Amino acid sequence: MKQAPKPQLLALTIATLFASGLANAQTAPADDDSKATVVVTGTRVANRTALDTASPVDIISQESLKNVGTTEINQALAVALPSLNFPRPGLTDGTDTVRPATLAGLAPDQTLVLVNSKRRHAASLVNVNGSIGRGSAAVDMNSIPSGIVKSIEVLRSGASAQYGSDAIAGVVNVRLRQDKSGGEATLTYGLRPTEYNIISDTGPADKTWNPGPNSRRVTDGQTGTFSLWKGFELGADGYLTVAAEYKDQSHTERSGYDMRQQYPKVGTAYDPRELTINRWNAWYGEPEMKQSTVFANAGMNLAGGAKFYGWASYQRRDATSAGFFRRALQDQNIISIYPDGYLPLINPTVDDYSAHAGYSWTAGAWDMDASVGYGKNKMSYTILNTLNRSIGPSSKTQFDAGGFAYDQLTFNLSGVRQFDAGLASPLNVAVGAEARREGYEIFAGEPDSYRNGGVLLSNGTPAPSGAQVFPGFRPENVTDISRSAIGAYVDLEANLSKNFLGSAAIRAEHYSDFGNSVAGKLGGRYDFSKEFALRGSVQNGFRAPSLQQQGFTTTSTNFINGVPFEITTFRPSDKAAIALGAKPLEAEKSTNLSFGAVARIGDVSLTADAYRIKIKNRIVLSENLTAANVRAFLTAQGFIGVGGGRFFINGVDTSTRGLDVVASLPLQTSAGRFDFTAAANYVKTSVDKVPSTSQLSALSPAPILFDRNNVLTFERGSPKSKYVFTTTWKEGNWGATGRATRYGEVLSPGTTAAADFILTPKWVFDVEGRYSFSKALSLAVGADNVFDNYPDPLPPNLNTTGNTSYSNYSPFGRSGRFVYGRLNYKF
Repeated sequence: MKQAPKPQLLALTIATLFASGLANAQTAPADDDSKATVVVTGTRVANRTALDTASPVDIISQESLKNVGTTEINQALAVALPSLNFPRPGLTDGTDTVRPATLAGLAPDQTLVLVNSKRRHAASLVNVNGSIGRGSAAVDMNSIPSGIVKSIEVLRSGASAQYGSDAIAGVVNVRLRQDKSGGEATLTYGLRPTEYNIISDTGPADKTWNPGPNSRRVTDGQTGTFSLWKGFELGADGYLTVAAEYKDQSHTERSGYDMRQQYPKVGTAYDPRELTINRWNAWYGEPEMKQSTVFANAGMNLAGGAKFYGWASYQRRDATSAGFFRRALQDQNIISIYPDGYLPLINPTVDDYSAHAGYSWTAGAWDMDASVGYGKNKMSYTILNTLNRSIGPSSKTQFDAGGFAYDQLTFNLSGVRQFDAGLASPLNVAVGAEARREGYEIFAGEPDSYRNGGVLLSNGTPAPSGAQVFPGFRPENVTDISRSAIGAYVDLEANLSKNFLGSAAIRAEHYSDFGNSVAGKLGGRYDFSKEFALRGSVQNGFRAPSLQQQGFTTTSTNFINGVPFEITTFRPSDKAAIALGAKPLEAEKSTNLSFGAVARIGDVSLTADAYRIKIKNRIVLSENLTAANVRAFLTAQGFIGVGGGRFFINGVDTSTRGLDVVASLPLQTSAGRFDFTAAANYVKTSVDKVPSTSQLSALSPAPILFDRNNVLTFERGSPKSKYVFTTTWKEGNWGATGRATRYGEVLSPGTTAAADFILTPKWVFDVEGRYSFSKALSLAVGADNVFDNYPDPLPPNLNTTGNTSYSNYSPFGRSGRFVYGRLNYKF
């Protein structure tokens, strides 16, 4: 790898700036528009508003987060931002519990998440199943309760030079409440009364039992959420804001009608129970969940203008989702344990906690800030209602399957000041450094969760090992790795002339595992008048390989023609993976270009921003490499009994082009105040290169490392367009919100072109009405997806089990209408 300049050189430059005796900083002029909202993301200049930045920044207020049925931040962002999508996959193991969001059609881990402008730790889960975000380990935004949030700023532009790794697509910055008085209690309850269509198979050829219904009515997904926040005085003028939230959610069931034969035949006749068994035998939708969260944010002014601040959080999430139903007649079943078959359940427990403390002060003309933060996410699996087929009738039905954890320790030091450099405005200089230590571990499950007990199937062949649906992590999978990173940056911004704002940033980082990286950014904005401006930027960025991608491994035993083979998700450093061509993971590299316009026409504000993001060396999870020639190759290399597997690898190059348009209009009329917002996103990604290795290319036929299914997921797995139209009205004690969202076409890719399925564009409508009984007490009732719209149902040839009526690629899920009520009390 080409070596980048050492970050120590940049740190030395920073130290020189701190020590310099240049003139005292000049105070930036206050913004003339008192109604404008000041942002802190994408700029380090005080009092910069969202419409005055050189890069596009969206602001989602606390009120906007609250006026939706869901209490999940990811879902609230998805309905507020056209460029952000939050698919809700099912039957994807742990991904059912920790679901990733995507920005600008890129991977979930290519968006950096900050809390109060400080890096938030990622989830320990790496998504390894066939859903959007496969191969990524992203921040779990839903670990932050909405009650603690003051606002959320979303920078729709690459920002690696300003914030470091992961900011290829942009930055999401959660700003916390700083209230020292008042409070609010909120009780929300909702459920899903819905009807959905089913395309069912016709059952057995002899019509022994009737074909399934064409539609189904169900009421489920009952969800109750109680949240509370309260502000307290801390000292003479400090604050302590505490938020707590408890959520209890029932699962939703959107399975098809399973027309398959369920029981072994009695002689030559079907078992009579085929006529009476419940064929709605699968969960497919939202998981069952109980979740408790507490979050506190504090700050206190000290003598001499210094300030102490900090926050801490803890969340425990117990979720239950399902795998595919195991019929009574299947080899995966033991009739004496489950006479009617069984639905194995995956029960992850997630513990997420963080703490951050900081101190800010003035040193001469510099505004200084130092902080230290720690965060950890741990996910432990219990597998319920299952069995280990290889143990036989004595098998347990519940197993501890192990799990994994990720933790992050960060230290930041920064300084900001302004110089009189003879420009049209003072030159704002921000410099800083960050040191980070990350750790990742996998811990094993109990032996029965993964071992093979030696019991044979009825045909005399070995039974599969481990707990059905999720074999536990083995002792050989146990991982405990860590790395360190240190970086330094310089960020400059000033008006070079009265109308031209310029900005520049450079950041150098050194990682102990893969080396160095340097990112730079140039941005500019030209105001032709108060009503119209053009803005743009050019930058390069990077995303360091995550420890989850470097350290995740799991193994299962598959029997091929009666011979056991170990099928493994290999670490890239594993000897078997190296034999197949794996190499140490390197950073992804990006080049970002953006160009946009800002217009103010009376009370109307309009922004339009086009972007192009080229990413080289993207890290992906390879296909399963288990073909006979791969097994023979591994055997020839001395890996006896290793049947192949998959591993993370660099090598996918992509190009993404997009356009974001946002228009807003506040309107005061005799009927009340209206706020109209219209937003649109168009995005297109193409895969320009896929990975290969010389070892696999030499085999005949050569295995494919990244097949058409995953290529098409990158290119067409997210909506090519999305439109959001929102109207908010308030008059006296009454208020209402209406929202219409159009999701563009999505392809649900198959292994062949014949198996591809197009999800046609769909509209989803949300409504909410509110009434305030007093200044303290208010009531809201509403419905998300009020017209109960669903994605196109899968045809029988793509839903052969009956378990999956809809594709996981649907950008708005597949759970239907959600009707809710919300009671708020302010104190």
